[in-house]
Amino acid sequence: MNNDRRALLKSAAMAAAGSMVAGNGSLPVVRADQAVDDLPTGEGLEWNKAPCRFCGTGCHVQVGVEDGRVVAIAGDKAADVNKGLLCVKGYHVGGILYGKDRLTKPLLRKDGELTEISWDEAIETIAQRIFDSPETFAFYGSGQWTIPEGFAAQKFMKGGLGNNHIDPNARLCMASAVTGFLATYGVDEPAGCYQDLDECDVLITWGNNPAEMHPVLFSRVTDRRSRGETVRVIDIGTRRTRTTDAANDYLEMKPHGDVAISLGIMHLLIANDNYDKSFVEKHCNFRGAEADSPTLQGEAISEEDFRKRIAKYTPEHVEELSGVPADQIRMLGELFGNHDIRITSLWCMGMNQHTMGTAINSLVHGVHLLSGHFGRPGDAPTSLTGQPSACGTVREVGTLSHALPGGRVVAKPEHRQQCEEYWNLREGSINAVPGYHTVKMFEQFTKPTAEGGDITTLIVQVTNPGQTLPNLNALFNDKEGLKDKFLIVSDVYPTASTQLADLILPAALWVEKNGMFGNSERRTQQWFKMVDPPGDARDDTWMTIAIAHKLFEMGYEGMQDKDGEFIFAVKDDDGQDIPIWEFEHYYDTNVDKHLFEEYRQFTTMKHKNLAPYDEYVKARGLRWPVVEQEDGSWRETRFRFSGFDDPFVKEGEEFDFYHSSSNDGRAQIWFHEYAPPPEMPDDQYPMWLCTGRVLEHWHTGTMTRRLAPLNRAMPTAYVEMHSDDAKAANIRQGEIVTIESRRGVCDLPVWIDGRGRPPRGTIFVPFFDESKLINNCTLEAFDPFSKQPDYKKCAVRVVKKTTVKQNSAKDQTAKDKTAKEATTAHVEVSS
Repeated sequence: MNNDRRALLKSAAMAAAGSMVAGNGSLPVVRADQAVDDLPTGEGLEWNKAPCRFCGTGCHVQVGVEDGRVVAIAGDKAADVNKGLLCVKGYHVGGILYGKDRLTKPLLRKDGELTEISWDEAIETIAQRIFDSPETFAFYGSGQWTIPEGFAAQKFMKGGLGNNHIDPNARLCMASAVTGFLATYGVDEPAGCYQDLDECDVLITWGNNPAEMHPVLFSRVTDRRSRGETVRVIDIGTRRTRTTDAANDYLEMKPHGDVAISLGIMHLLIANDNYDKSFVEKHCNFRGAEADSPTLQGEAISEEDFRKRIAKYTPEHVEELSGVPADQIRMLGELFGNHDIRITSLWCMGMNQHTMGTAINSLVHGVHLLSGHFGRPGDAPTSLTGQPSACGTVREVGTLSHALPGGRVVAKPEHRQQCEEYWNLREGSINAVPGYHTVKMFEQFTKPTAEGGDITTLIVQVTNPGQTLPNLNALFNDKEGLKDKFLIVSDVYPTASTQLADLILPAALWVEKNGMFGNSERRTQQWFKMVDPPGDARDDTWMTIAIAHKLFEMGYEGMQDKDGEFIFAVKDDDGQDIPIWEFEHYYDTNVDKHLFEEYRQFTTMKHKNLAPYDEYVKARGLRWPVVEQEDGSWRETRFRFSGFDDPFVKEGEEFDFYHSSSNDGRAQIWFHEYAPPPEMPDDQYPMWLCTGRVLEHWHTGTMTRRLAPLNRAMPTAYVEMHSDDAKAANIRQGEIVTIESRRGVCDLPVWIDGRGRPPRGTIFVPFFDESKLINNCTLEAFDPFSKQPDYKKCAVRVVKKTTVKQNSAKDQTAKDKTAKEATTAHVEVSS
């Protein structure tokens, strides 16, 4: 492929992407670039499929490789998820491999300075610390782990070490969706799929902004309008966003208002006697939270009891609690009471990052069940994920501190026994006590050992807790100066986390390795390695296996199965070990395939059945459960629990909730009492703070801030303020202000009447900017069931930078750290 042709392809794709970030107020949807429709080949250019590396939508891209380098990206027209479309980040995904500051050598901190070491020394250092104190070791992973990466970490920790201190960053973003699904259906993950967006008459967005956060999915709705179809969009939120701009109705709620709104809808369905009596009678039970010690099971209540509890949530009372006018609550009640239309609800972090996250998830499911808006295409309550494999790796593989693969939990003896048999381990190898969830894990790591901080060695893969944890001063920054605490970070670039790391491991990224992801609609997707990583960067799965084998060599009993074999042993056709723990032999076989085929056997208990690995090689992903047909083909499932599509629904049944927590094939309609947020504004801290994301950057910006077009389009974090609040404080557009909470501070420029428009008394700050760590301010209070923190509401004050005074040594430490990070920010790859 000649240079002129390559330049044309790149410039066309960049122009398409760049048109989105120009800030003209249009909807954040980018169509497939026509210049790459033909996917030219020859002269060394080769194309292959891969899911995009960014969010949980699971868009497929075609990756163009020439001379060992990714040179072009195209939307994949053969992919059902995105049908050739990409968002602005997707068009640039190939560039994430080529930032100028890639980590290429293991680095060990010696006498305060990072020094290059060999991989042998790095692996031996980690293994020795684990060998010396396996019970004080913890593994922090990610919804960005591939399925094999997460499965390897899970087997290493829970099978090999008998240590359940493994948790993912998805605890910070998806845990409440998990507990909401489990409490309602007895099994995790959505019953519907993206087809619901093509079929619904009404789309309700509950505290989320899919126009910017899941733009390709939102484009399915706006595209229907462009074809003349009528789709009513109702945006329920705490600030106006680009989703609001596309909405027919905007319902502005107070923080925690979503709980009251869902209760109010169910009140109206009961009071107006227009709930779906037949569906409820045949397929639902009523459930309430126990008063003394609430559990995820709750207690069975009668319909009459449910009626009594819901009675006080009249439209007028809901207006008091939520701030949404009573007439708009009645409008929602009338829509859900109309059985002739189809309603899809979407939500993401607004409902999950919530101290009532399990409750609000369960209540919105309940609204759909009570109204009968469930189980038909277009009638669905659907949670969206923010990470590419938060579903496939965290929820399905079960890399949570209490979980085991395939929906099992460590607390159940029969589940532990099953896993020990599948892994060929000695009886009793798996610990029955759940490990530390994320907040607790980091509390214990940053607490001095003498004071009970019983996590002393922590390895982090594929995530950036130094930027994403809430209350960073307490949960991350306090690690500094603790000589007996050892932090290991595997990453592709320097991050806020590597600032305090004692050992840094350079990792391979995306198509520099084989991989599999699981997206928001239960779709498992596979790709192959296409290019080599730079320097000595290596696969995360290899790192885990290499550490395990070093422990095996040291005689650590847990790294042997009950036959004395290495727990990750892979044999060749002659029955000889393939030394996959040696990187030069890691790709002598397809380790991903071996791990995936081992994992498949775990997936049938909760009917999360997966096809053989080779089926995913041929497909653009398959939605589980995937079952084999009489002709030998494999069939995916679009709509779970619905008799017309789900192969596990009993013959002749219209619906069957076959993992019902009440063991009767019924789903649970929950009642949870409204409760206020854990921290409220007051005279000292009079403003609400909400944090979130922006269109151009993904999470902490580790990848996207190294892409020059995206970084130019959104170069810095900011604070959105209402113009009246700014005027009252004598703050002008672009001035630097300090956000202060009871936990820390953050300096930011002000954006008044920008892309997002918060109401008076509320500010919004995106968290992508490592030089402006807003999570110094956020609150670590979490949902009692999911243990997920609330990033969406805490009390702060906003003062001009020139007038603020440091009120504690910790505040100064936080600001010094921020300044240090700013010196390494924005290392970009050119366009």
